[in-house]
Amino acid sequence: MNVLIIKLGATGDVVRTTPLLRRLSGSVTWITAATNAVLLDGLSDNLRHFSWEERARALDIPYDLAINLEDTLEVAMFLKTAGPAEIFGAYLDSSQHLCYTDSSKCWFDLSLISFHGRREADRLKLVNRLTYQELIFKGLGFDFAGETYLLPEPIETGLSGDVAIAADAGPIWPMKKWAYYEELKRHLEDRGLIVNVLPKRSSLLEHLADVRNHCCLVGGDSLPMHVALGTGTRCVTLFTCTSPWEIYDYGIQKKIVSPLLEEFFYKRGYDKRATSAISVDEVLSTVMAQLDVTIRAVK
Repeated sequence: MNVLIIKLGATGDVVRTTPLLRRLSGSVTWITAATNAVLLDGLSDNLRHFSWEERARALDIPYDLAINLEDTLEVAMFLKTAGPAEIFGAYLDSSQHLCYTDSSKCWFDLSLISFHGRREADRLKLVNRLTYQELIFKGLGFDFAGETYLLPEPIETGLSGDVAIAADAGPIWPMKKWAYYEELKRHLEDRGLIVNVLPKRSSLLEHLADVRNHCCLVGGDSLPMHVALGTGTRCVTLFTCTSPWEIYDYGIQKKIVSPLLEEFFYKRGYDKRATSAISVDEVLSTVMAQLDVTIRAVK
């Protein structure tokens, strides 16, 4: 069976899609954004990958199944040229309209291209209690059984410590950036802990090492969180405007959900109240509890 996966970005979304590789048999071809290609190198013997710019190279074989997790016309147009026997996800119908298959509605009903419209899609996303993996696996006819992420070997950086802080938030989701990271860092250092704010790196593989080399990661719903979940690093994740229920915790994550989550749910603007609704004391106590678990596990 030849399977085509199209998942370009964001990088964290690519990482959380990798558990599928543990269940798909046969040959798998993955098209992703060029920046994410390094994360797919050598993950499994039956996987090959191409960047979006190299997508024509993926047309050298016929596909029994295409899993298209993107929601754009451009990707759907490319998928049409691939002509897979079966599609899971978004595609172009006979009228050249962007649609999605019944098999994938459990995920795409919650998306920007939902047949229900944006407002209802956001409501469905708010009430949904299935993780991303459960939604995708279910649509493909699999039972999700906690299959873990696949990640390549990191490039060692030498940065290590007790707590890593992932303070950055991109321009699309400015309300993901919690207001009190600096204060949290001071409190942790007052307790004699080594705390590092994660730096920007030239390679994603260095970023993997930075996260893995700490006992606990603190941050928002972002790539470092997925790296922590993939490397077995305990983490404390703050959810200020996105769904905490879509994230599978693998038994190592503690989620802190903003009391104002519903008010700012999937809103992309900025409001200071969203970034300051979670208290420093709550985050501090949760981080210390995660560190205590790590210490006891070592002993």
